[in-house]
Amino acid sequence: MTSEISKLILASASPRRLALLAQIGIVPAAVRASGLDETPLKNELPRAHAIRLAREKASSIAALEQGAFILAADTVVACGRRILPKAETETEARECLALLSGRAHRVYTAVALIRPDGTLRERVSETRVTFKRLSDTELNAYIAGGEWQGKAGGYAIQGQAATFIRALNGSYSGVVGLPLFEVNALLTSAGFAR
Repeated sequence: MTSEISKLILASASPRRLALLAQIGIVPAAVRASGLDETPLKNELPRAHAIRLAREKASSIAALEQGAFILAADTVVACGRRILPKAETETEARECLALLSGRAHRVYTAVALIRPDGTLRERVSETRVTFKRLSDTELNAYIAGGEWQGKAGGYAIQGQAATFIRALNGSYSGVVGLPLFEVNALLTSAGFAR
């Protein structure tokens, strides 16, 4: 491990990921969004999709930033083999929430870390989330609130959707967007000095 503080670049524009890093005492030197196309490949499974996107986000920023640790993540909400979108319209959000209502689904958050020497390390957090059955009133109120916008699966667990969660088995911070246990383990094993 180096004795000087290492430079970390967060390859994400997500304010939630930035806040989660701050929760464990890490403030990145810079934040850079990759702007990648996040469309799943044909027949790509949810876990593989999250891993691929985290790697690609990290690699795209590493090409621009030399001599830094590059941390990237991608979160995928999956119902079976189906990858749910980041809801951009009320219709998409309503379809996602109707599908998740009364059943369990999985949230995969892959984290990729590229060291200053170019080596890649990665981890995946898998969390099983069970929704209660949503009434039309609950669904309509949540949609009207707009919290779903841009959220994988059409919900934000750290907001009002917390009232929909009957059970969670795995990483809460992973569902929010950055699994802190895995991130801390990656950074520590990679020799990142705070």
